[in-house]
Amino acid sequence: MTMSRQPVVLAPALAVLLLLQPLPPSSSRPPPGPDYLRRGWQRLLDEGEGCGPCHPEECPTPRGCLAGRVLDACDCCWECANLEGQLCDLDPDSHFYGRCGEHLECRLDAGGDLQRGEVPEPQCLCLSTSPLCGSDGRTYAQICSFQEAARAWPQANLSVMHPGPCEAEPQILSPPRDVWNVTGQDVIFGCEVFAYPMASIEWRKDGTETLLPGDDPHISVQFRGGPQRFEVTGWLQIQAVRVSDEGTYRCFARNALGQTTAPASLTVLTLDQLNNTTIPLLNSWSPTPEEEADSEEGDDYY
Repeated sequence: MTMSRQPVVLAPALAVLLLLQPLPPSSSRPPPGPDYLRRGWQRLLDEGEGCGPCHPEECPTPRGCLAGRVLDACDCCWECANLEGQLCDLDPDSHFYGRCGEHLECRLDAGGDLQRGEVPEPQCLCLSTSPLCGSDGRTYAQICSFQEAARAWPQANLSVMHPGPCEAEPQILSPPRDVWNVTGQDVIFGCEVFAYPMASIEWRKDGTETLLPGDDPHISVQFRGGPQRFEVTGWLQIQAVRVSDEGTYRCFARNALGQTTAPASLTVLTLDQLNNTTIPLLNSWSPTPEEEADSEEGDDYY
């Protein structure tokens, strides 16, 4: 006698039963994604549908809070506040991204580099835009960046010396770079300087006392404030370089408190020399003033 094959008969029933089974409980781990999204989902998972009884003694102690501490959505436990530039919740009743720290407020930052069609996102922005001088001799953009630095390095015991920038002799933040090029091409040297009072920039070529550009029509200089406050950037441009332009050029920066200088060398090759040389082409590119300005990133201090 042949026996019937029960698996063939029970397979559809098993499939239905499996579909009717409740899903397993979701994991406590938030879904993958950017850090601020993981923290947002983690908050929702931790808080559940509402706030239960508050037991402060059971709350974990937040550490490394550079923007200070804020109470969680249940006003029970302390947690790290969001830093300047981090996403935040415009609605005070929401608690997905988190709350901003001391001297910060959540608002739409429409002043950023938004592409067409993009919508500004709510960010933590500092309430103050006034610079101040720290006891470390650095000028901070505002109180928020100062407090962030003070909390990051508590052993430094930073304090505010006075409102406004620190007076300092010039510092060359971005010196001119050595470059080589072929005769007939253009070359640009750049020099970015911080100082308060503001510094002046001069260009000279070693071996000559003439302040550039002098009366040479194929050499020109440009100056512009920035990219940050209390900074100035200068460029020296040599159009259609000649062999006689080869040498060392210096950026001089000075104010009432002192001066500093930074050199850069220019090597000029003829076409015949270029065909017979093994020098790599990496240094032949010279950025324009606009390209140098676009490549700069802001810092927390100046």
